[in-house]
Amino acid sequence: MNMSDSQKWFVLAFTALLGWLIYRLAPILMPFVFAGVLAYLGDPLVDRLETYRYQDKQLNRTMAVMVVFSGIILIIATLLIIVIPTIELQISEFIDKLPASLAWFNHSVVPVLQKYLGRSIRPVQTDQLLVLIKNYWQKAGGADESLILSVSHSGAMIIGWVMNLLLIPVITFYLLRDWDDLMVKIHNLFPRRFADTVGKLATEADNVLSAFMRGQFYVMLAMSVIYTLGLWMIDLELALLIGALAGLISFVPYMGVITGITLAGIAALLQFQNVMHLVPVLIVFGVGHSLEGMLLTPWLVGNKIGLHPVVVIFSVLAGGQLFGFLGVLLALPVASVIMVLIRHIHELYTDSHFYSR
Repeated sequence: MNMSDSQKWFVLAFTALLGWLIYRLAPILMPFVFAGVLAYLGDPLVDRLETYRYQDKQLNRTMAVMVVFSGIILIIATLLIIVIPTIELQISEFIDKLPASLAWFNHSVVPVLQKYLGRSIRPVQTDQLLVLIKNYWQKAGGADESLILSVSHSGAMIIGWVMNLLLIPVITFYLLRDWDDLMVKIHNLFPRRFADTVGKLATEADNVLSAFMRGQFYVMLAMSVIYTLGLWMIDLELALLIGALAGLISFVPYMGVITGITLAGIAALLQFQNVMHLVPVLIVFGVGHSLEGMLLTPWLVGNKIGLHPVVVIFSVLAGGQLFGFLGVLLALPVASVIMVLIRHIHELYTDSHFYSR
């Protein structure tokens, strides 16, 4: 298991070269990263479909991939066709009713706040705020027009962005089809004397990643549905937007429920103009958070990740700071793999003579 000095230098040089290549190729790696995540999420389902038999016929790998791939495309198409226009409609209706809501806030809520918090509390400048929101929303709603206009100014950048987007399904298909063969070939690249250790670490990392990426993904979807249905039952106009947002960021401990309560509380206060409507909001998120902690997370994720909440928050913030949105997406999977490596290093350390003496 011991490496010579020349082998150590070779591994160090290879690692440095790989890091340099990743840094240099970062602008084109986005479609490959997204495709790899989708392939990893879909591989277990493809493996199950391969074992399915119908009239003594068994699906081959390519046909199983086609079924899973079609399901992914259908889900994405549904989001684009139904969910996004619904959210846009809810936001537009909320903005239309905002002047009356802000007027009520200035006349009813601000005096109470001034009474208990001091005269430093000022009424909301309704006209300025409405102009700002409407201008921003018009720009967001006119994204298609802006995109078309920008093609004439930065055509190469837009074309590159579109090509990267179109590459994701193509790369996902081929990765799904050849996933098992790729894993075997990667494993065979390692020196035989390290093969058992690498296999053990890979298995542990896969258990952790599957617990997070697959289990937490299902938890996020379930929480989005629960929060959205709960807010819809209390007639909140922004139910879909706030419920989906709170569910999708629930992978950060307490972030989903805190964000959801804050946004839903403000929306309910402006919509219903009654403080008592905050109670149903608290009930929705209280029930949802309880279901997440007592039922969904233990069932779908379990205790395989083992990351402390502080480590989770730090990983997400560090990933966002270093690599932007892609870093936020990959922060917890990378932290989970690093945790597996740290456990292995800790075992080597406690078994060493340096520790025992």
